Amino acid sequence: MVSRFDVVEQGPPIEVFQLNKLFLDDPNQVKVNLTVGAYRDENGKPWVLPVVRSMEQQLAADKTLLHEYLPVLGLEKFTTAATSMLLGADNPVLASGRAFGIQTLSGTGGLRIGAEFLNKHLKYTTFYYSEPTWENHHLVFVNSGFTNPRKYRYWNPKTCAINFDGLIEDLKSAPENSVIILHACAHNPTGIDPTHEQWEKIADVMEERKLFPFFDSAYQGFASGDLDRDAWAVRYFVQRGFELVCAQSFAKNFGLYNERVGNLTMVVKDAASAAPIKSQMTWVVRGMYSNPPAHGAHIVAQVLSNKETFDQWRGHIKMMADRVNDMRQALRAELIKLNTPGNWDHIVNQIGLFSYTGLTQQQCEYLMAEKHIYLLKSGRINVCGLNPSNVQYVARAMNDAVTNFPTKDGQQSKL
Repeated sequence: MVSRFDVVEQGPPIEVFQLNKLFLDDPNQVKVNLTVGAYRDENGKPWVLPVVRSMEQQLAADKTLLHEYLPVLGLEKFTTAATSMLLGADNPVLASGRAFGIQTLSGTGGLRIGAEFLNKHLKYTTFYYSEPTWENHHLVFVNSGFTNPRKYRYWNPKTCAINFDGLIEDLKSAPENSVIILHACAHNPTGIDPTHEQWEKIADVMEERKLFPFFDSAYQGFASGDLDRDAWAVRYFVQRGFELVCAQSFAKNFGLYNERVGNLTMVVKDAASAAPIKSQMTWVVRGMYSNPPAHGAHIVAQVLSNKETFDQWRGHIKMMADRVNDMRQALRAELIKLNTPGNWDHIVNQIGLFSYTGLTQQQCEYLMAEKHIYLLKSGRINVCGLNPSNVQYVARAMNDAVTNFPTKDGQQSKL
């Protein structure tokens, strides 16, 4: 009897998880993992934030906590705290009732819930994402009902910086009511963010063209170590009077990767819109996963709602951000010491977890095959994978790759 499932074709692998498995299976003792976007300490190990560990112990001892369902839109204490963290506790849109949060399944869930709502109720069908961007942006929006995906230019491989003129030109040609996915900070994968002046010009064009901002905030606090600095772009757009949505993730800045803690902040012009939006969001969530998980939300809510634990947490994210920046400086210094061809300033000019190194696919394949250094074929690395014990080895390997495999025009990568 022929199976009806014979029609199912093998799907392509997800590169980052495939490479992580190859790393785990590699018996070589000098292997280095620069793939999965998760924090690693100076010993290359996962790190549970001490304030998170302490809060988990408190929650475990709290006999009043049960395993009952949360409301469909989530734990109100969490969504209130998360929205306040993003927008700033003194933001007038909070007091006026024009901003509110909805608990989601991390940042990805926030993107999906927000996109489906915009498609179903505002009838938006066109979305723009940066070239390059996090690969899931396209998939999530298409699966949410958007039918017209488009890209705006972002990365200039010749300068290893933003192609700002191309970005603005693409936004100026975008049709009205296009949804523009914007990285709030620590752009993934390039690590290059617009300056404040560039954000202002982006806002000018979006206001003129009547484009809708959809921010993705996966690294607030984790990027620079400063919550306010990392939220500047979102707060600026709110100050300008934009209606917008922002998907927040607490995977990185709380280290709660597998707890799927997320919040979708919505900002509207009229507080009277909040109740109808929430009522429709309830049905979007109900038809997708019904209720969000509670454990991680309780951790974040408790930490953010208490000054002592909040200050402890801010110390933790500052320490993580500083370690990432130290590794950026160390890698650049080693490459310069080796007289590696090219200009490597972009490594320290970038911010956040990732660096778009400028390495070619051939150079990356050489690093994996010959040096047991695992990274995406785009040249993106997770800077947290570097530590004092391996940064010299990685720099020497990169020097070999750039020297042995120059780009086709005869120049080395990044010149």
